[in-house]
This record gives sequence, structure tokens and C-alpha cells, in this order.
Amino acid sequence: MTDPIHTGAGPAASGEQPDETDAARRVMLMVAMPGVISTSLIRAIELEFPWVVVEQRLDVAAACQPFDEPLALILCEPHTLPAVEAIASEILRIHPLASAAAIEHGDREPSLHLKDALRSRLVRGVLPMNLRLDVWLSVVRLLLHGGEYFPARMFFSQIAGGASPGTASGMTDESRAIADDDELATLTARELQILEMVARGLQNKTIAAEFSLSEHTVKVHLHNIIGKLGVQNRSEAAARFREGISARADGIFRVRK
Repeated sequence: MTDPIHTGAGPAASGEQPDETDAARRVMLMVAMPGVISTSLIRAIELEFPWVVVEQRLDVAAACQPFDEPLALILCEPHTLPAVEAIASEILRIHPLASAAAIEHGDREPSLHLKDALRSRLVRGVLPMNLRLDVWLSVVRLLLHGGEYFPARMFFSQIAGGASPGTASGMTDESRAIADDDELATLTARELQILEMVARGLQNKTIAAEFSLSEHTVKVHLHNIIGKLGVQNRSEAAARFREGISARADGIFRVRK
């Protein structure tokens, strides 16, 4: 994987920042269709960042409403970015610490160009779904603290004159086990989502519908999962996932340093 290009300063860099050592709480607003970020990944965020309140909405206009805690980050699918940008001034008036990031599916065509992201008043990053889970959470942490994250390939595509990507677009207690298991931790966020569905007994067709993928793409993900875990088939992979849950059911999810 190519090293990402990111900075530590964002729109909220000069303002009040969430401090994980105190009781300051912040809101993360997800504007996306159900299943884009699975319940297991949402749970992982809540476990890793107990000071974050996750809110989910379908309409970008929800970003203009007041919340009980300051709004720190808006995660949205790329096709909603124009609508978010159209009300950016109002969002920033109500939530001066807020920034936005696009959810990018590694198994879909990228739909955000670097030049559009750089022109945005709100967008300060991209959250790829094809990162290792521990790295994925690290990107979430950076964005929550007002930092910026853009995959290097966005820059390379821009330099090459291509119409490049960046973005767009999604744990349960189960996910707490992953960080302590070297092989499970090599799975991407998307692979973990699919493995969780397999462990629940869902078939490829159902999983494909859940994440708006083709059955072929699900099969490719399963092939990669089986290879990374060093098991023989999907049943063994599901068993490995369940073993990880049982072994660390009382653990605390931590980003690996």
C-alpha cells in the first residue's frame, strides 16, 4: 500500500480540539445509506473514542441542526458532497469546529477529484475503506482532531493529469478482538465487515446486497481473507473470527502503535 499524504492541521487546528485525556465530547455525523459503515465499525469507533457520540442521518441538512455536543466531523458519501458544500457556510456558522471527509470504497470507482477536495470549505480528507483496521481507526482519529488525510494516489493521479479519486462512500463488540490478533489485524475494514457477515451465516448473495457489491467482488474479498488468515475455507475463517471474539470479549479496543 502506498504511504498516504496527510497533514496535522485542518480547519479546526487553531480552535478547541478534542482531548482524549479529559471529558470533552464531540459528535461525529455520518450522512450515508444504512450499511455503508457497518454497525461493527461504528461500535469500534465508539470503543476506541469513548468521547465521540456517533449520529447517523440520511439527509445532509442534518448537519445544520444543533447537537448536544460540538460537531467535529461529518462523514459522507461522495455523491452527497455537493449538497454538503452548498450549505457549508451554514454548517460552519452553527458548528465552527466541524470538518468533513468522504468515505471511499476501495472496490468502487473513486468519485472525488483532488482539486475539488482542495477547493472545498469543509472537506479535509478521505476515509478509505480498504485500509487495515488499525490504520483505518488511526485515520478516523486524525480527522476527529482536525487533521487532513488524502491517499497518495489522489496526488499521483492529479500529477499524471488523470481524473483522480479520492472518495466517498463503512464495529460491535466483536471488533475489539481484532487489534490483538496479528492476522485478523491485517484485514481491511471492508474485509472485516464481510467476515463478520460470514460469521453470522450469511451467504454471498446477501452480503453483496448488504454492501451494494457484486457477488464476484464478495468472492474476491473472501479469497483474500482466507489467504490472510491462513485458513482453508470460509467456515474456518468464520470460526477464527468467532474465536477472536470469545478470547477477548472483555478487552478494550486499542489502535496498535
